[in-house]
Amino acid sequence: MTNIIVSIAQNPMTGQMRKSMANFNSFVHRGQNVVSSKPLNRRDPNTEAQQLQRASFKLIVDAFQMLGGFGDTGFPVRPETQSPYNVFMQLNLPGAIDSSGEVPVIDYSKLQVAKGGLAGVELTSTSLNAGGITLHLNTNIDYPKATAEDVIIVLVKKLNGGLKAVRQARGTTDTCSVLVSMPGITAAEIEFAYVFVTSADGKKASNSVYVAID
Repeated sequence: MTNIIVSIAQNPMTGQMRKSMANFNSFVHRGQNVVSSKPLNRRDPNTEAQQLQRASFKLIVDAFQMLGGFGDTGFPVRPETQSPYNVFMQLNLPGAIDSSGEVPVIDYSKLQVAKGGLAGVELTSTSLNAGGITLHLNTNIDYPKATAEDVIIVLVKKLNGGLKAVRQARGTTDTCSVLVSMPGITAAEIEFAYVFVTSADGKKASNSVYVAID
């Protein structure tokens, strides 16, 4: 509990009292000198809840940075007062944080790296091969406002490695495959993977889809 003691000094010899000393603050209010004690008990700025909040915040900040410029690509439609970073943080904190263990971690299956009203693609399966990762997709070309020129973007991040990005037109067929060239890659080496779609001019985006690779 915080205790604050306030007293009013009217001694004309002291004049106007200001500033603080030791455990006291002084100021002038309506022509009177007011002396108040500083809080005897301060709130602990390092509680477990606050530590968790700071650690979670840093995780999401790091995730945005790992996306590089694609953090901006995924959020072209947003309020004028918000940046892609602001939108990313609001979408993913705390929803994409798993706090069930001793330390918080990102649940990449809940992380959103793109959001918008453009028709996305449907992931039907993935496969690992000697050349890398292949995503098999339904293009949803028959959806409203979907066009053959829309751009499918696949992002794959290696553990302790860089981000690999592949762009491919949606096309006119109902299905398509996208190869992410990463020779010799194994599932254990992949930190995360996502797929989403943008319009050809980059002014619209779809919601991102998490790509589970086993």
